[in-house]
Amino acid sequence: MIKGFKDFIQRGNVVDLAVAVVIGAAFGSIVTAFTAGVVQPLINAITPPESPGLGFTVIAGKDTTYIDFAAVISAALNFLIVAAVVYFVIVLPLNTLQERRRRGEEVGPAEPTDVEVLLEIRDLLRQQRQD
Repeated sequence: MIKGFKDFIQRGNVVDLAVAVVIGAAFGSIVTAFTAGVVQPLINAITPPESPGLGFTVIAGKDTTYIDFAAVISAALNFLIVAAVVYFVIVLPLNTLQERRRRGEEVGPAEPTDVEVLLEIRDLLRQQRQD
């Protein structure tokens, strides 16, 4: 398990993952604003004018007991939009690239040569002796 984590870090995927999280959070806020500002009002438009939205109040006169179905529907749409974008922009192209590499149509990243690995080990040992 530790070796797998070490390999993951050394491949540079940590940086890619960090960038994806930041971009995903920014995109998520855009989608949330869209669903809250556009979708939810459209859903609430189908209710009678005296109703505050698509939902109901459990205890009449107590606004804190209002169950808002439009907010739940908007959150579900928010999730579906983000999931669809992640799938079609990240997962599908990566799966396609991996499949092309398996078939030999696309060249994968080059593995370091024995000499490059030995030079890196030498440099690390030299650096450890200096510290």
